[in-house]
Amino acid sequence: LGYSHIRILDHVLGADPQHHPEVPVFYYTHKSVIREPFTLMSYLAAMTTTLELVTGIIILPQRQTALVAKQAAEVDVLSGGRLRLGIGVGWNPVEFEALGENFRNRGRRCEEQIEVLRLLWTEEAVNYSGQWHRISHAGINPLPIQRPIPIWIGSGAPASPIPPEAGMRRIARMADGWLPLFPLDDTGIETIARVRRYTEEAGRDPSALGMEGRIGLAGTNPDEWIAQAKGWEEAGATHVAVGTSGGALTTPRQHIEAIERFKTVVGV
Repeated sequence: LGYSHIRILDHVLGADPQHHPEVPVFYYTHKSVIREPFTLMSYLAAMTTTLELVTGIIILPQRQTALVAKQAAEVDVLSGGRLRLGIGVGWNPVEFEALGENFRNRGRRCEEQIEVLRLLWTEEAVNYSGQWHRISHAGINPLPIQRPIPIWIGSGAPASPIPPEAGMRRIARMADGWLPLFPLDDTGIETIARVRRYTEEAGRDPSALGMEGRIGLAGTNPDEWIAQAKGWEEAGATHVAVGTSGGALTTPRQHIEAIERFKTVVGV
């Protein structure tokens, strides 16, 4: 179809809202079909040759860091170096509880996880002692083709798409790129400017920080698609993803036809 990458989401468990009144908003439930991303990407690696495989996003703090490093490295090897690992901290405490991880310190743990991932992807044997991780002279084999695999950070939620301050600063300090959820209104444009300012304050080149905008097709028309694509380009986006969920599309063929039409109309 002429697309450069496919973006895959992550949730291990879905909770039943009837039994969790403490969770204010459910973006997915136990009835939502969500594929395990590393398994799916391994499958796709064998069926494709150039398509970049992108997690959008892996909920990193609910997963064991060394296991993520191993799984990601394996996908990178099997795909010939086509993995871009998007990560985030998640929003669902029910899922964290079931996986035996602490929901309350997930942001701080995530930063240490990023450091550990990069070490495991670039060194044959790692000796590391942090607040949450202990690795005694051990490493993964095979190492990934990309050393390290690029880490992009997603921050925000559909109901509150603007990242919190800590999220923006984490992107600025640690990410190879970021995956904003917000629309390109005045607030969104100001958020992009803030992240770039924070990146510069962190001693990094803001122009080297990738950014992937997202265009939702549900409830929009071709003129809006063109305007959004142009807006993201003017805002400095290095990538754009097209989403077809949230509308009346019910079959795989309908989703495929929607992204075919977008490509024809926008021509990017």
